[in-house]
Amino acid sequence: MAWQGIEGHDDVASRFVAAHDRGRIAGSYLFVGPPGVGKGAFALALARALVCESPRPGLVACAACASCVQAAAGSHPDIDVVRKPEDRATIPLETFIGDAEHRMREGLCWRMLLRPALGSRRVAIILDADHLADEAANCLLKTLEEPPGEAVIILVGTALERQLATIRSRCQIVRFRPLPTETVRRLVESDARSAGGQVEAALLDACAAAAGGSLARARLLLDPDMAAFRGRLIDLLGRRPLQGVALARETTAVVDAAGKEAPPRRARLRLVLGAAVEFFRAAVRRGTTGEQPADAGLARGIAAWSADPEAAVTALDQTLDALDAVDRNANLNVLVDAWTSVLEEPRLAGEH
Repeated sequence: MAWQGIEGHDDVASRFVAAHDRGRIAGSYLFVGPPGVGKGAFALALARALVCESPRPGLVACAACASCVQAAAGSHPDIDVVRKPEDRATIPLETFIGDAEHRMREGLCWRMLLRPALGSRRVAIILDADHLADEAANCLLKTLEEPPGEAVIILVGTALERQLATIRSRCQIVRFRPLPTETVRRLVESDARSAGGQVEAALLDACAAAAGGSLARARLLLDPDMAAFRGRLIDLLGRRPLQGVALARETTAVVDAAGKEAPPRRARLRLVLGAAVEFFRAAVRRGTTGEQPADAGLARGIAAWSADPEAAVTALDQTLDALDAVDRNANLNVLVDAWTSVLEEPRLAGEH
């Protein structure tokens, strides 16, 4: 049985259950792992269990007490959840210490000093911790080092390298692994059935296999346009010489098809760039170790790759930089043009 309905992370749950039973819940944690594997959902479930008035064995929220009712409604006074605003590249400094007129009289750091309103514990969850500006991260340091009372602060990010060393040193690191492919497939199929739809088994298999253990990515891949474009993208990346104009045009078209709202457009571009990252990583592995991708389509694309492994590493770095820029609110069309232009450079394109 998945802990509180969170699939794939029972080992992490066991760690927290043991710590809770010994009275050893720490004050600061940093959750790291691939996007879309359930880190944020786990943090929220953990927060609900920690503020529950009568938790069940196994650190499971009772779902019936006043704390659980308010937590489920998203209105618990002792649970703070911080996210990066969609229109900002980073989490604003005032989120933590208040605006210029209310320094340390508002904001998360100030609220963490308050006595719990309902129980004996306050919990703060900082989602999008990858997007903490240095100034904001530095404001958190003292709170992380000496959380007041029974306060618990959970930062949720994707990689240790994206956090300041001073943040990492003050938190217990909790690593989340990609979800098993069969788990991703089962959950995506369950989603489709709950929505009253039905997905062909072959598409479910393909989406789960291409998702890299990310449920969020698998859900995006279920979009027929995106599923078709992934194969087209692999074909374009594998062509020699690489045709940057065609790659830019088709990538822009698939992003534009998401509509005018920024969130779905960025989600689509993340998926495109994520598939390109997968391609170049596979190219690096093939060039250095001879390892062939299990995915037949990806294997065909990599077979056409004629650049050396070092060029694949450079292309991978450029693509990771582009992926990072998506979350910094870069202009998407300009970003696509810049990314494809870099890939079209002779050395990266495999021309000799």
